[in-house]
Order: sequence, then C-alpha cells, then structure tokens
Amino acid sequence: MRKIVVLLTLCFLCLSSTAALAQIDEGLITIGDLAISRPVGIVITVVGSALFVVSLPFALTSGSVKETADVLVGQPFRFTFTRPLGDFKEYRSYGSYERNRKDHNAKEEGKQSEE
Repeated sequence: MRKIVVLLTLCFLCLSSTAALAQIDEGLITIGDLAISRPVGIVITVVGSALFVVSLPFALTSGSVKETADVLVGQPFRFTFTRPLGDFKEYRSYGSYERNRKDHNAKEEGKQSEE
C-alpha cells in the first residue's frame, strides 16, 4: 500500500511540474524573442534593404520588383515589427513559410484588383 501511495505522489508531482515548466517555457520563448529574434530581425531587415537596393536594377529588368522587395524587406520587416511578441506559430513547421508567403501575395493581389 505504501508503494502505491508513493507512486501516486510521484505521478502527481510530475504532472503538476509539467504545467509549471510549460509556463516557464512560454516566458523563455518571449524573452528569447525579445533578446535574440527581434534584434536579429532588425539587422536582417537593414541588410535586406541594402541588398534590395543593390538588386533593384536586376529586379527592374526582370519585372520582379515586388517579389524581390517582399523577400528582402517585407518579410523580415513583418517578422520583426508586426508579429506578436513570442509568437512563432507561422514559422514552426517546414513549408509554412511558403504558405504564408502565398497567402500574403494573394491578399496583395486582391487589394490590387479592388482598386
């Protein structure tokens, strides 16, 4: 009987500490986003802007200015400045980046067709 009580107590402690660790994990994700992801995002946005200026003549001749601007400037800007703090839902699974890009492009095309 004593072994069952000890086993149940250990199970209860493990289950209750998992919830506490989940809260700490969300806090660490938010802190990591603020301390690492946002500053890196700012740097990538600045570097992407410089690369866009360099690539602009080539993008103009190929007719891909919007796509180039979105990839080099728009996406890093949205990642850094418009995403809620600690929210990486759109970037967690492989392939979601392409889906989000297609969704964004579809929204942009919808805005253009309305005008």
